[in-house]
Amino acid sequence: MRVGGKPAKPSAVVHVGDIVELKGPGRVRIVEVTRVIDKRVGAPVAAECYEDHSPPPPPRETLAPAGVRDPGSGRPTKRDRRQIDRLRGRR
Repeated sequence: MRVGGKPAKPSAVVHVGDIVELKGPGRVRIVEVTRVIDKRVGAPVAAECYEDHSPPPPPRETLAPAGVRDPGSGRPTKRDRRQIDRLRGRR
């Protein structure tokens, strides 16, 4: 996570006008703080407190399905699980 272009912890204090950059699995979200709230609120209220400037996500068709197995092939072995984890970017 970055706030104003500088690395920050999730507990970092933000101010109105700050640009927050969040990196997730395969996607980057960029939001601008428009209102600061003092307590925890629900998602619909929190969504009113920022403007999303993120690029659109890639289409689902371009993402390869990771770890899809044939039906009836049984449980994956330890080797199979490691390969699935590598495909999903977990290791």
